[in-house]
Amino acid sequence: MTQAALVNPTILTWSRERAGLSTEQVAKKLPVKPESVKKWEAGEAKPTFLQAQKWANVAHIPFGFLFLPKPPAEELPLPDLRTVRGIAPEQPSLNLLDTVKDAIRKQDWYLEYLQDQQREELPFVGRFTPQSPVKAVVADMRATLGVNPDAARLDYDKYSRALIKAAEDVGVLVMRSGIALGNTHRKLEVDEFRGFAISNAYAPVVFINSADVPTARLFTLMHELAHIWIGSSGVSDGNTAAGREEERFCNAVAGEFLAPEDLFRAAWNAQIDWEDNLAPLSTRFHLSKLAIGRRALDLRYITQHQYSAYYRRVLKDFQDKEGGMGDYYRNATAKNSARLSRAVLNEALSGRLLLRDAGLILGVQPAKLRTLANKLTE
Repeated sequence: MTQAALVNPTILTWSRERAGLSTEQVAKKLPVKPESVKKWEAGEAKPTFLQAQKWANVAHIPFGFLFLPKPPAEELPLPDLRTVRGIAPEQPSLNLLDTVKDAIRKQDWYLEYLQDQQREELPFVGRFTPQSPVKAVVADMRATLGVNPDAARLDYDKYSRALIKAAEDVGVLVMRSGIALGNTHRKLEVDEFRGFAISNAYAPVVFINSADVPTARLFTLMHELAHIWIGSSGVSDGNTAAGREEERFCNAVAGEFLAPEDLFRAAWNAQIDWEDNLAPLSTRFHLSKLAIGRRALDLRYITQHQYSAYYRRVLKDFQDKEGGMGDYYRNATAKNSARLSRAVLNEALSGRLLLRDAGLILGVQPAKLRTLANKLTE
């Protein structure tokens, strides 16, 4: 007779709900009848050890958790700067928790790697505070990153790529993904967060939720970089009206960096409908029309309701048109940052790091690491 696993029914229910799964979904994945799942959660029956192991895998928890007397307390390992109607959300999702923890794990590896390289602290990290003049922070970011869209005649896409590369070149790990842990079934929700920053004097990290509209990600990038410049870590949702002090400050820095207030006000035409301003200002500032709308909101040319309605239209169009997951290697580089990817691959291909371990760090199959390395040098 197969031995039953003496799991805690309360943990079964907690782990299922934590993973956002219904009893029917869990039953289908195990596979068992939904009635069996309900009996286990009610304490009327017990799963076998094999079924319990499958449950843990489906619910994305360690197997040992199923035997705990009560659910473990879980908190974001970063300050939670998000707001929903002016109130901080009660509980982060499993996908957000795992994404933040994964970024910290990669940062920890990179910090150990840097110790062997005898690198120095990055001078721009924490150079300012939320009380610093916005224009002073922007001027320093421009000087450090060295990207001038006017001089280089960059369009929006090239401007975005240039800023990401510039941030990586000065030492910031820029990570971008729309799914948790490389699992296409675990999509990150834009309504929950837009990005986060992990400030560190040697290896700062910014993460951008690429489930968001592509044209909104540039603002998120600059917002999170502003966090690094004031030495602040946290998870952001991009809220304008009800954000905390440092969130409002980082929004102001991002807006001023992308579209300086004086130039924007001079270019804005109040005699026409606000949406008719978007296209000409988009060309003028090398930004998307959505980014122009965001700046118009910050400078009070339009209301939060007008911007939110416009953003939702753009987001819906993006989600309706979104197709496959794109190029595997490009996605792998984006989710890990090019800088971290190169460091891991250099260690692996030189024999100082096992290919298996390199694959675990990057979330890439070991057999594909050499191809990834070749792609990075192209």
